[in-house]
Amino acid sequence: MTEYMNMVETALTNEQPLKLILKGWMEEGVGIVAVVYATTDSNKARNRFEELTSVVNEDNYYMVYSVPFDTDLTQIGHYPSIAISKEDFK
Repeated sequence: MTEYMNMVETALTNEQPLKLILKGWMEEGVGIVAVVYATTDSNKARNRFEELTSVVNEDNYYMVYSVPFDTDLTQIGHYPSIAISKEDFK
């Protein structure tokens, strides 16, 4: 399993209750990141992630995060974010 898929699986199985799927893409040379799905159900998150990534689209990059409620996410080790460059979409 690739490092990317290991990170996705870790987020899907993590004990933190909120599962977020973020999408990253480039638009006119600018990297954009958006939350595209949120749930407390790991199975729903897994299914949605699989749906989103089942169509190969080199212009989109997806990541899953598992986060606690009522928390300043900037205060945890790695909060939901995606650092993207055009090379990530290849």
